[in-house]
Amino acid sequence: METHARVVVIGGGVVGCSILYHLAKLGWSDVVLLERSELTSGSSWHAAGVIHTINSDPNIARMQGYTINLYKELEDLTGQSCGIHRPGGLYLASTPERLDYLRQERAKARYMGLDTDFISLEHARDLNPLIEPSKYLGALFEPVDGHVDPSGVTHAYAKGARHYGAKVIRDCPVIETNPREDGGWDVVTPRGTIHAEILVNAAGLWAREVGRLAGIDLPIQPMEHHYLITETIPEIEAHGREIAVTVDYEGNAYTRQEHKGLLLGTYETNCVPWAVDGTPLDFGHELLQDDLSRVSERLETAFERMPAIGRAGIKKVVNGPFTFGPDGNPLIGPVPGLKNYWTAVGVMAGFCQGGGVGLCMAEWMIYGEPSIDVWGMDIARFGEFATRDWGRVKSAENYSRRFILTYPNETLPAGRRQKTTALYDRLAAKGAVMGVSHGLEHALWFAPTPQEAQETPTFRRSNAFSHVADEVSAVRQGVGMIEIANYAKHEVQGPGAEAFLDRLLANRLPKVGRLALTPMLTPKGKLYGDLTVARLDRETFYLFGSGAAQNMHRRWFESHMPETGVSYHNKSDSLHGLAISGPRSRGLLQRVTREDVTSSGLRFRDVRRMTVGGVPAMVARVSFSGELGYELYVAPHYQVTLYEALSKAGEDLGLRIYGGRALMSMRLEKNWGVWTLDFRPDFTAAESGLDAFIAFDKAARFIGRDAALAARERGAEKRLVTMVVDTADVDCVADEPIFHDGACVGYVTSGGYGHTVKKSLAMGYVPSALAQDGTRLRVELLGEFYEATVTTQPLYDPDGGRMRN
Repeated sequence: METHARVVVIGGGVVGCSILYHLAKLGWSDVVLLERSELTSGSSWHAAGVIHTINSDPNIARMQGYTINLYKELEDLTGQSCGIHRPGGLYLASTPERLDYLRQERAKARYMGLDTDFISLEHARDLNPLIEPSKYLGALFEPVDGHVDPSGVTHAYAKGARHYGAKVIRDCPVIETNPREDGGWDVVTPRGTIHAEILVNAAGLWAREVGRLAGIDLPIQPMEHHYLITETIPEIEAHGREIAVTVDYEGNAYTRQEHKGLLLGTYETNCVPWAVDGTPLDFGHELLQDDLSRVSERLETAFERMPAIGRAGIKKVVNGPFTFGPDGNPLIGPVPGLKNYWTAVGVMAGFCQGGGVGLCMAEWMIYGEPSIDVWGMDIARFGEFATRDWGRVKSAENYSRRFILTYPNETLPAGRRQKTTALYDRLAAKGAVMGVSHGLEHALWFAPTPQEAQETPTFRRSNAFSHVADEVSAVRQGVGMIEIANYAKHEVQGPGAEAFLDRLLANRLPKVGRLALTPMLTPKGKLYGDLTVARLDRETFYLFGSGAAQNMHRRWFESHMPETGVSYHNKSDSLHGLAISGPRSRGLLQRVTREDVTSSGLRFRDVRRMTVGGVPAMVARVSFSGELGYELYVAPHYQVTLYEALSKAGEDLGLRIYGGRALMSMRLEKNWGVWTLDFRPDFTAAESGLDAFIAFDKAARFIGRDAALAARERGAEKRLVTMVVDTADVDCVADEPIFHDGACVGYVTSGGYGHTVKKSLAMGYVPSALAQDGTRLRVELLGEFYEATVTTQPLYDPDGGRMRN
């Protein structure tokens, strides 16, 4: 038994074995995998093994593409068959809305370099003779899709890992995981204790139990899942070649060939969470009792759409558990607040994603960052709000909606009101339509009455359009107020705070009482943050940024913290507040404070503590709307008092409460990007334009300086631009491809409608040569091509005078 390893991976399923393989392949051979029983025990052994590239997140789709292409390499290296079948994949739509979704997926495939495209229904039937073409409106074909042998793949990863020097220890359950003073972990097993420098929880069905050994509750839930295998189907036997893997969305079913029969699986809406109180420790290669009554309605639909299935006998029914995450995506990466503890859990599509997960995890550990942005899978996208009970509810919702269309403007109902502010009921009474970010409810827009506070899910402009327009107009012409509890607020204090932040942040730190905008970079010069820094005194700093990324940034700060001289606290939940903006906002603020807030008394980018509305507040003169504005931060228990004081004082000024949709419209009119969309680790500072906020000549050698400087000297190959899109009733959202002279040259990162300038706007990355004012491009949106024109200057108040005066 080993006594020390650089990395110990717990769990011998496909994900754990992939992580081990990639760590060893990239040079870390002192790595060990511990499996409580036999490899594939749990979920891997009974998986359907379907592989595909389509995913709503393009970076996850890239990971899936890497995984699929890896299997042949594994076979060549190990001699272990992965059972690769690649007859291609059919995606069938039987409603106009689902056809729009497939058009979006085809568009994404264009800039990813995939050969995904629509085919005729007659061609689709040639690829799968079981389907009834009259039931469908369209078919998308992906030529690389197929299926693999789950056991063969898992053992190939393990064999490949051994080839590179890693060790696999079976029949070795983990009893304890105890943190060490040196930052490592003692992993206790019946066969001895291993000191792990890094511990990886890839325990699949037992991930919750392994997590609890370290004192964490993971918001994942095993779900029962049925698929059945038919007897021989004559149409398949007569086809002469393997039929395409098929997904019928409205039929809520996926199929693939199994010998001369068919494997058919479904995600039932009346789903059943399994082992809610904990996965039995003696569970392994067992299946669960099947209950076809739960899937009978789905089977009837499948029989209508593929009549041959209804004539075939059922040879086998499989009901096996596998683990789902709250949003359907895995939870991977270092756990915030827990040193050297990593997870790779909730990977329900392990044979599509396992290779990519293993690669990104290995790169992250070895090089300090993965080669692509893994935000859609990063465990840091969840926080303390993601409790075990919340995770069970959300995981069940996402399981049941696996093949149900979710629109870009749609918010899902399960697990809501997990976190609310003191103003929630007041905003709801004003007709707020709520969204959720990092678990916290926030207003998207306001309907005239609470009874009308519902939004029609659509790919096009919704019933919110005119109401958002009114909110934008109110801000631009008078004064608006928006809750800003969902902004992240990070507090850094101490005699070493200045030196600490000077190393992490790329811009110069502000003087006392001032604000500064700054990127935060990875060692390779990629973006890791877009922050506003406030300096309240010599040793006290606040950093404001994306609320969704608050745990990711917390992890970054904590991982670079010196041993003494600096304290860090995530204050996002202990500082809420309101922002006011518009030409009348200064007059409103002056009514509720005794401080001098004239243009000379409170200058643009000033910050100070003062009493506002009778309560203590931190006031920053800055605005994301592009108007004169102020952000007023208060403790949550002062939120109601501040709201009431501002509301009363603003009655005769036309004060209007507004939501996030209006704010996003106004920032587009200013050519301002946002984190997780336009700014993320896929891009460098030079590409994004944020290099304008980098002080390359400052004395402190900040993280990423050398890489960012080298990239700047080379010149960025692509740049973020704003485009005016010539559309009538539909706007870009994200991931739409951008074309020039018939070639796909980039993609949209965010978009929407500019209600002041009356134009549809989109932001995206294009080759630098095209990032010129007036460049004519085309954008593919829901299967149609629209003219788009680059605008290098903001269409609204290009010199920023309204905000600075």
